[in-house]
Amino acid sequence: MAKNSNQLVNPNARDAMNRFKMEAASEVGVNLKQGYNGDLTSRQAGSVGGQMVKKMIEAYENGMK
Repeated sequence: MAKNSNQLVNPNARDAMNRFKMEAASEVGVNLKQGYNGDLTSRQAGSVGGQMVKKMIEAYENGMK
């Protein structure tokens, strides 16, 4: 049975991921609201996702030191 790629392995991580997303959005100046954010432009959504990836890479690299 195939698993949905959007499902979190640990359901308790959902709140942490939402906080992380809100923090990343704030850092790039995108105003996210709880729930549906379909009114964002592709550029805004991409900026949030890009910032999240950047922070994850930085955290991984810092953990390697």
